[in-house]
Amino acid sequence: MNLHIFGPGFSTFVRSVRLYCEEKGLAYTYGMSLRGQPIEWHGETHRIYHPFGKVPVLFHGGGHVFETNAICRYLDAAFPERAHMPADLAVRTEIDQWSNALATSVDERLVRNYLLVVAGPNPPKTLDPEMLARAESQVEATLAILDAQLGERAFICGDRYSIADALLTPMLDYLSDISRPASWLERWPRLRNYLDCMQSRPSGRAVLLTADFQAG
Repeated sequence: MNLHIFGPGFSTFVRSVRLYCEEKGLAYTYGMSLRGQPIEWHGETHRIYHPFGKVPVLFHGGGHVFETNAICRYLDAAFPERAHMPADLAVRTEIDQWSNALATSVDERLVRNYLLVVAGPNPPKTLDPEMLARAESQVEATLAILDAQLGERAFICGDRYSIADALLTPMLDYLSDISRPASWLERWPRLRNYLDCMQSRPSGRAVLLTADFQAG
């Protein structure tokens, strides 16, 4: 089997894996089916491939890999001639720690607690103003941390594209579409410029400009 990414196209993590594939020049398919057969979300088959019923899951050959960081590491190992990991241990460690932080803490603050609440496919019918205020405060604090980490560099870790950029870009891309009333990134010009650069890369044009709000 060629590379297939199981998960809805609008998922930030599915987009992260797609970005990483695009950066490597790897052909792939994606969506909520496998070998032409739809897989029920959180159904029995889904949980065979991911025990917690999450996405993405990468299928390649006769096997599969779940969790975004593990998938990207697998792609580095499976296609070493196209690997994006630097040889320097300090830089590799920085990428690893930030990739883990982005997939956990940053995702929780930007995506789970805020974006999915205010603009997700299944938003709540009513918003608790106090809960929303707390979520917005966490978004602001997280953007400050990300801005400090980015500094004046072109990429979030080091001087070349990495897994960390593939993880962060879809989050900022969605966040930039939310106005409150001003854009979230208005106060953070370095993050805004960073996102502009990521969006203008061939990978960004292929993935971020796709209207994927359907689980096809």
